[in-house]
Amino acid sequence: MALDRRRSIVLMLMLAACHRQSGNPAPARETAPAVFPQQVSKIVIPVSADLADLEAKVNGQVPVALWQIDRYEPHCVPAQRVKILGRHVGLTPALGCRIVGQVTRGRIRLGGSGDVLTITMPVTATLSARDVGGILKKETATGAAVVRAQARFGVRPDWSPSAKVAIAYDWTEPPGIDFLGQHIRFVGKADERLKSVIARLERALPTELAKLETRQRLDALWVRAFTSIEISRDKPPAWMRITPRRLGFGGYRVADGQLQMILAAEALTETFVGDRPADPSPTPLPPAMPITGPEGLRVFIPVLADYRQLEPVVDRALAKLAAKGISLGGIGPVDVRFGKVSLYATKGGRLAVGIPTEARARDHAMMRARGIVWLSAAPYNVPDSQLVRFRDLRLAQQSDSQAVGLLFTLFADARLLTEIQDALAHDFATDYARILKAARAALAERREGDFLLSATIDRVSNGLVEPTGQGLFLPIRAEGRARIDYQPQ
Repeated sequence: MALDRRRSIVLMLMLAACHRQSGNPAPARETAPAVFPQQVSKIVIPVSADLADLEAKVNGQVPVALWQIDRYEPHCVPAQRVKILGRHVGLTPALGCRIVGQVTRGRIRLGGSGDVLTITMPVTATLSARDVGGILKKETATGAAVVRAQARFGVRPDWSPSAKVAIAYDWTEPPGIDFLGQHIRFVGKADERLKSVIARLERALPTELAKLETRQRLDALWVRAFTSIEISRDKPPAWMRITPRRLGFGGYRVADGQLQMILAAEALTETFVGDRPADPSPTPLPPAMPITGPEGLRVFIPVLADYRQLEPVVDRALAKLAAKGISLGGIGPVDVRFGKVSLYATKGGRLAVGIPTEARARDHAMMRARGIVWLSAAPYNVPDSQLVRFRDLRLAQQSDSQAVGLLFTLFADARLLTEIQDALAHDFATDYARILKAARAALAERREGDFLLSATIDRVSNGLVEPTGQGLFLPIRAEGRARIDYQPQ
């Protein structure tokens, strides 16, 4: 009896609300865009110079005639002594002579691998011993050597190049003459002059590297690196803004006929959705400094589901449910017609769902209602899963007038709520693959003047879904490699 009485009271209240526009207030709309955290990336920048160009410059810097000799040597042939009865007796005195000659080089060749530049320089010596002890007018000797040097380069804090050259050589034909049973070697005379070659090369190589305008290239590259790159042309588009912070020197590398200066730029990479963000203001090129940490590009790539994409899905699900028929406890069959659903983000990380509804109880002719009922639900997904579901679907707000009515009873029905909740589910898999493909293509090659940015995405993961003013966002965290090459147009 008590149950029947409560049902009667509910029925009376519902009848009191008949033929009136009803519903609950719409929840506040969230208009803020998605905000993505800044990522720290390290972009490799090989600044290359052709070894052939550097070789030509070094050959122009180092003279062909390395040195000349013209001097008197008092002990050209040492004194000869013999031992007689235990005593040393002089046989011939030391013979002086005048040493005249020169040492010339052939073409300097550059090569090497890894962080070592190898320098090969053929050397020819032509030396004469003249006026040997007043006996011989002239004796000429020739010799040949191959000078081999290894250079390791560095940079000073102001980005000017430096070099350390280690030299080694061997005489394939040591210069010398035979006279009075003695072999006179001129290797020592040539050796002491070869030492100056080291100093000359250590000066010449950085000088020629500087002439390749490395500093000017770096200045231009640094300024152009403050930019924004479109990574998705969806509506709305997405942008990656790059703000360089530091530039580090990673050494020189010799490969494929080039001498590469390896740099690593540490930069902030930010993601924006919508209009192209303003480029960050360039700062002066900072001093060279070491950069630690792993290399790689790190950026968020947003996948967007516009709420207008979800609305027709919910519309179709409600239309099917209405066609099947709905029956409410204590009321019986209800004829329902649903209008076009409205979806948008609301406070608390929830989605607002507005459903225009007309309902009529078949067994109670006076029990009718129409209006917009506003629900809200919380989207969720598992990390690295692109399937987004909804939970906690409920009335967004209670009505400020009628707390009980046919519409509210209808939307308290578990079957109806389950149908709406299931219809809201969205699989981002197709959008995920499409956006990622577009981002890879956008980052594969990007020219800025004489500099070419190229990047590859090697690893991707997606985070948790977020309702925002621009749509339902699924953030992809992408990691890969990036480099900037100097390629004059």
